[in-house]
Amino acid sequence: MTTLNPVLGDLVPVDEYNPAEQAILTLLDAIAEESLSPLVEENDRAGRYPTASISALKQPELLGAMIPTELGGGGVSHRCSLEMQMRLARVDASVAQIWKVHDELAREILAYCPDFQRERLATQIIEGRSILGLAVAEAGRTAVDPLKTKAQPQESGGYIVDGTKIYTTAAAEADLIATWGYNVAAATADNPAAGMQLLLVPAGTAGVDIKRDWNALGQRATDSGTIVFTEVKCPPEWVASVPGKAPLPHASLRYQAGFSAVFCGIGFGALNDAMPYIRDRARPWAQSGVSAASEDPMILRSAGELGADLAAAWQATLRCGDLLDAFERGELERGQLALPVSVAKSTSSRAVMAATGTIHELMGTGSLSKGSRYDLWWRNARTLSLHDPLEWKNHEIGRHLVTGWTPEPGIYQ
Repeated sequence: MTTLNPVLGDLVPVDEYNPAEQAILTLLDAIAEESLSPLVEENDRAGRYPTASISALKQPELLGAMIPTELGGGGVSHRCSLEMQMRLARVDASVAQIWKVHDELAREILAYCPDFQRERLATQIIEGRSILGLAVAEAGRTAVDPLKTKAQPQESGGYIVDGTKIYTTAAAEADLIATWGYNVAAATADNPAAGMQLLLVPAGTAGVDIKRDWNALGQRATDSGTIVFTEVKCPPEWVASVPGKAPLPHASLRYQAGFSAVFCGIGFGALNDAMPYIRDRARPWAQSGVSAASEDPMILRSAGELGADLAAAWQATLRCGDLLDAFERGELERGQLALPVSVAKSTSSRAVMAATGTIHELMGTGSLSKGSRYDLWWRNARTLSLHDPLEWKNHEIGRHLVTGWTPEPGIYQ
């Protein structure tokens, strides 16, 4: 039998995982409860990288969980990775998003990096206890524009990087910053994407200016601010992609599924946080005819609806994990993966916004007292939900239903 903690009572059955995955998840649960939970409010208040929280997670078994077993990692399934992200998010959503970035980068870089880099990077992550961060977004750039950040090739085989990145989640104190630059010399008229070059920049590299200017309503500890690269030297040993092999056709689908996992975790955390307040402090409505909020039929009905929607969203999200593994085994077409991912993103986005907002209706005005932490769930959900528009996911689902259209590979679909 599993030893994992339930996440929403018996509404969400705890999955059985293989022994290696079970051990990783059990370790993660223990660290989340003992080390991460006490730091949540401090992380939010500081609004900067959650150094102590991430340090607690820097265990070789966790850092290398998603790395293939032949490279010394845990080789966990995508389902297990999503479970890890969800379980972190039900405690600290900012930490979960940082971990999400690490998981996704480790998986995809090992799929398209130069052959020599695979073992080297795996060793750096596991034995060097290194966590990855991402610097890719650029101000004023749309999905069809080339990157403004330049990756100028050098005779040595390395690159010089110049440019400014925004929304650099997980990068502020990452051991290795993964940044995309554009190598004009490698691009062709038929394949502009061949100019895309991923480079790894170790912490402390000269020319890297981390502005620490992140100041959002929620997800504050992701520290997703501005980073400026000025003539940053990236030697050949830190070249992380082979031109033409990246980006992967399902990279965007993996991180969209990850958002769904984090949304579900936030929702589970919000409901679990609210239940003791409802039982012990909330007041029933006068017309309910009962003496305790825990017996108020409208509170019970609303709580049930929120729980049901989150439980359904989580099942849709877990299914995406299975489909990601199947896609990488060559067992299904991309469209068969893309549409279920859109479904999970749509359902989890709506479920988490409903849950984190409606818990205040169930608890009452006292839940909004200054100094209470209940608003953190909504602030995190609201901020993360704006990463890319929910309505475009609904548009993709509807377009497929009406016309049979299948999403082509893109930054967000």
